[in-house]
Parts: sequence; C-alpha cells; structure tokens
Amino acid sequence: MRIARSCFGIAFVLLCAVPVQATDFYVKNGGNDANDGLSVATAWATLQHAADVVDPGDTVHVLDGNYQGFYLDRSGAPGQPITFLAESPAVSITSDNGTTPDGINLEGADYIVVDGFTVNDRTRAGIRTVLSEFVTIRNCSCGNNGRWGILSGFADDLTIEDNVTYGSIDEHGIYVSNSGDRPIIRGNLSYDNYANGIHMNGDASLGGDGTISNALVERNVIFGNGVGGGSGINMDGVTDSIVRNNLLYDNHASGISLYRIDGGAGSKNNLVINNTIINASNARWCININNGSTGNTLRNNILYNYHSFRGVITIDSSSQPGFSSDYNSLMSRFSTNGGNSVINFASWQALGYDLHSFLATPADNFVDPNSDFHLLSTSPSLDSGTATNAPSEDVDGDPRPSGPGYDIGAYERQSCGNGALDGGEGCDDGASNGSESSCCTTTCQFKPNGVASCDGNVCTRPDTCTDGVCTPGACADGGACTICGGTCNDTGSSCECQ
Repeated sequence: MRIARSCFGIAFVLLCAVPVQATDFYVKNGGNDANDGLSVATAWATLQHAADVVDPGDTVHVLDGNYQGFYLDRSGAPGQPITFLAESPAVSITSDNGTTPDGINLEGADYIVVDGFTVNDRTRAGIRTVLSEFVTIRNCSCGNNGRWGILSGFADDLTIEDNVTYGSIDEHGIYVSNSGDRPIIRGNLSYDNYANGIHMNGDASLGGDGTISNALVERNVIFGNGVGGGSGINMDGVTDSIVRNNLLYDNHASGISLYRIDGGAGSKNNLVINNTIINASNARWCININNGSTGNTLRNNILYNYHSFRGVITIDSSSQPGFSSDYNSLMSRFSTNGGNSVINFASWQALGYDLHSFLATPADNFVDPNSDFHLLSTSPSLDSGTATNAPSEDVDGDPRPSGPGYDIGAYERQSCGNGALDGGEGCDDGASNGSESSCCTTTCQFKPNGVASCDGNVCTRPDTCTDGVCTPGACADGGACTICGGTCNDTGSSCECQ
C-alpha cells in the first residue's frame, strides 16, 4: 500500500479531508518552464515540468504543437483528478518521455485523466498506465507504435474510451494486462494492429490473482487486426464480464476469444450480447471458447465467417459446463472439440444450443455486406432478439428497442421516434400502410453522411425527399433544404447540408 493512498494520524486525516484548490495550467511550444504556467502568455514549455508539479484537481491545458512525452507518478484524489487536456488533435507527442520508451507513462498515478493527445510512432506504447487506480484515457489517437497503442498493468477501475488505436507493429491496439479489475473499454476504434484489437490478459505469472473481473467492453469498432494472430477481442483469464454492442469485421484471426493461457483461470461467466462479428476469409472462428472457460452466455449476436471451412462458434469439452447460446444469427458451422472438426446447425441444436436462433448471410442482414452493417428493413434479425440482459442502447448510442422487439447484432434499426436517423438505416413513421414520406420530409433528421429510406428508394445528401419520392439534386422550396435544414448551393440545384 503506497502512502499516497492512506492518511495516518488525526491531524493528517483532517488535512486529507480539506479540498485542494484546483488550478489551470498551460503548456505551449515556445513557453518557458520558469514561468508560472497560469495563462497562455505565461505557459510552460514542457509536459514533464507540468507532470512534476501538478496536484489533485489541477488541469494542464496543452496547446497545439509537438511535444516530448511525460512520466507522471503523482496522483489526484477522488473527485479531484489530475487532467492533461490536449486542446485539439494537433497536440502530438513526437518523442518518448525521458524515463520509459513510451509516449505518455503513468506510473503508480491514481485519479488521472489523459484527454485528446495524438501519440504516434513511439518506441513501445503510445500511452501506458501501471499500478494505478481510476485512470481515464479518452479521445486519444495512438498509431503505429512499437508494441501497443494503449497499455495498462495492474490498473483497477480503468476507463479507456473514445480512442483510436491502429497499426501497432508487434502487438495490440489496446492491451489491459495483469489482474486489474473493473476496466471499462468503450467506444474505441481499433484497427490494423498486428495482433489483437483489444487484449485482456490476467497473466498470473506476474502476481495477483491472475484474473480480470467485472470488465465492460462495449460499443467498440474493431477491424483489420490479427495478421500476426490473436483476436478482435481477446480474453485470457477474464471473468464475470460483459461484452456488448461491438462491431468486429474483416479481422484475420478470431473474433472474440474466451480462454486461458497466462490467466489465473479460464474466462468464465461472461455475457457476450448484441455483437456483430463478420470474419475475413483467412480468419479463425467468430467465437472461440476453450481451456476451462465455463459458464459463458452468447445472446443476440450476428456471426458469419467467410473462411472456407471454419465457422461461427467453437468450444472445447472443458468449457461446455454452463455454456448457453441462443437468439443469434448464425451460419451452419460449429465445433465442440476446439475446431478439430465441424458440425452443422441441426447437430448443434441437438445439443440444446441456439434453439431460437436462425441461419442468415450478410446479404440477408446488412445494408451493405462489405461496409454498412446496419440492418435492412427485411433483415431476419429485426425484433428477433431476447430482452433479457440486452443493452438499452446500440453501438451508435441509439435506443434499444426501437420497435416491438430487440434487434440482433450491434445495431438497432431506428424508427422515427428518437429524432435521429443513423447512416444506412431507414425510418418508419409508424403508419400502418408503411408510408415513410413524413419521415423523409419532417420527422427524422440526418446525421453526418446519413441516408434515409423512402419507399424503397434511398435519399443521400444532397438529395431531397418529397412525398416519399427521392429527387436527386433538388431544393424543395427553392431556398432551403427541408431534410437537413441547410441551404441551396449557388446554382439552386442541390442542398448543402451542415
């Protein structure tokens, strides 16, 4: 137990209870570490100087420019985190910190927020946090780093959200390692990493109980990973956790793996629900469960594999106790011996699995089987899922259910009631005759690059839709775009939507 985590003696307890005065500091190219750092005009020059002096509640505002990374071993406090905030994506870490071969390194630092940094081409990790509690890493972009985009070790109550991790040369986009509990990995884009998109490994050899428990992995988009092996989402010694609303496609190894190699136990008692997993033609299995990973539950997932003989779910005999799978969209390839042989859907169902599931292809389910995994209006996955333990939102953050039931997969097809129309999704005004014209003209609003379905046609920007008919390049009222509220272009022939 580090002294920083405890207060000893009555006087020290009283001191610890007094809120610390929070201060805003500034760092900029051309600053001076001899300044007070309290304004843009008197900003410091280096992140390391800021890391050496910050206290609980302080925020370090980092202005546009290129910087050496920093090593932080000071902690914030509950309700008073230390925050390093990049003021725009133009804030880049372009050399390792002076202590470790990483861009940003948090060493034994608790209650820290790292927000908005671009950390590319670092020797080892873009961002690393070890021996920590209540660290948040968000809105960062970590590309082409030597081993990992973001790495943690023995980090409890860690949050990794809304980051981009890509092109890790030796290993993984996001790597949560050692026995750190209650991590949240949410809303990240992880692609083209040599091994795993997201890897969680309890690694008992390094101490602790060797398991990661009560993790939440949700709303991540993971593609193009695994040419060196691994999985889109890899779970070694992960227990009592939830994996939901993730989109995985074109990965070249497994989709989601629950297993044990280094962990202190198999990956047990996890819920894998409302994910879409479409494996590449050179991939392994969509769901891979082995090495005593018992008690796992699969629900509301769309699974398909373009490989010539591998399929959607493989499980070995040691992991079958307590295993449950149902309400999924599948293909007819399964294995009960770790992938050594394949059985068909009827034989799989004869074992008591997936009795409410069905077979479907990407063309049956998706707007575009290669690039747009929103559900078609004719998809068999619409309203076919179970409500039990289903998330209340989809991968886009839109509400579930939208309609009479819960959709299968990462996306919930939206009707007009939520005021926002997802890209690739249709809208339905609820009329019994199936008319969608009121959606197209008044009710649903476009998101960036959105489209709306109009009676079988598709209106894309800058098209307009009037009375259910798509009219390319037309401004309905001669001066304003009724769909998106934008204006006509200079020629008056098409809408310019903001």
